[in-house]
Amino acid sequence: MSLDLAPEYGYVVFVFVASIFLLQWLGFCVVKARKKYDVKYPTMYSDKELVFNCVQRAHQNTLEAYPVFLVTMLLGGLQYPTICAGAGFIWILSRIAYAKGYFTGDPSKRMRGSFGYIGLLTNLICTIIFAVKLLGWA
Repeated sequence: MSLDLAPEYGYVVFVFVASIFLLQWLGFCVVKARKKYDVKYPTMYSDKELVFNCVQRAHQNTLEAYPVFLVTMLLGGLQYPTICAGAGFIWILSRIAYAKGYFTGDPSKRMRGSFGYIGLLTNLICTIIFAVKLLGWA
């Protein structure tokens, strides 16, 4: 089997790079919150500062979701590069909305980023279709 990458796969690569900037921004926000709320390493969560915990959780939750996002975008993008790049961009925007809502200190505001499931589900479906086509089932 040979695999030819469409030139549009470059969009997937750009979204991948954008996701790295997202992770770096979230990490930087945690560093700033550590300084602001005086939470020293290696402490992961504060017993006193709810807002710090919200900033930390926004970063941690994104890291927890990142492998699934990345694998589905990169694999599904082999077959559907523009769709997966667009869906990946939606996911990145949702993680920004999620974090900004969480950073308020009101955890319920993190739900502002729930639209990211549209991007994640789109990439998952594209990956499943890619697998089905590779196996010759369709």
